[in-house]
Amino acid sequence: MTEAPPDARLIRLFLEAMRAERGAAANTISAYARDLSLYAAHLAARGRTLGDASRADLESWLADAAEEGLAPATRARRLSAARRLHLFLYEDGWRTDDPAARLSGPRASRPLPKTLSLAEVEALIGAAHAAGPRAFCLMELLYATGMRVSELVSLPLAAAQGGPKMLLVKGKGGKERMVPLSAPARAALEAWLKARDPGPKPSPFLFPSRGKAGHLTRAGFFEMVKDLAAAAGIDPARVSPHVLRHAFASHLLANGADLRVIQQLLGHADISTTEIYTHVQEERLRALVLEKHPLAEAPGGD
Repeated sequence: MTEAPPDARLIRLFLEAMRAERGAAANTISAYARDLSLYAAHLAARGRTLGDASRADLESWLADAAEEGLAPATRARRLSAARRLHLFLYEDGWRTDDPAARLSGPRASRPLPKTLSLAEVEALIGAAHAAGPRAFCLMELLYATGMRVSELVSLPLAAAQGGPKMLLVKGKGGKERMVPLSAPARAALEAWLKARDPGPKPSPFLFPSRGKAGHLTRAGFFEMVKDLAAAAGIDPARVSPHVLRHAFASHLLANGADLRVIQQLLGHADISTTEIYTHVQEERLRALVLEKHPLAEAPGGD
């Protein structure tokens, strides 16, 4: 076996493979880079490297994270990063074994996604209408399609021209999907295209910006949504672009949409990710029964 290069280079090689072979998103790569840098530092403090790390070294790293009070979800993510790295080192011949194989970690509890009522969404869209055609178009498109915020703000202008009834969206890993547009969303899009200022140098993006990205940033849209929530009389802490995505899925499911269809619209690779919305509905129905059923009150209640 060829002698392994320094840990930092091995991590770089792994991240490059994740990006090239798996099409991992930039956020995923950044998270892995942070976690694996911490893992390598832990090994160095023990006089070890990625080339000779043992299962005990991994368990020690996870134990330290638990002692720091890190959430189970964070510890599970760290273990996932280390597992993928060690599998890569084993498969590419940098190691003859995989110390992370069959290593169990903390189970990350999965909280139910936050959502909004239909009335609250209508109030948000009403506030957006009052704010102007760009805000109105953004909110209508977000709620009508359930796009991720990064997909929405980076939409190309060409995809929205010609009065389309469907939009081509480029999602995680460069995967493309088609999402239908409702009549209100098409009307809001048409109004924005008429009001949109192309500027001295025409932008290829539907929502252009003078910033480095060339389009409205995720942070800029996040702040816009918070302002709209306040204008609509909703606690801004309860509202974000991702909460609107959850509302889109939850409201579709409540009105009888098939779970597989919702999976395709959201761009989920795995149906289990979409199934979380069934639990939202179960919680809502349970709360409704406990509140409204005449015999739901506990015995002896007033």
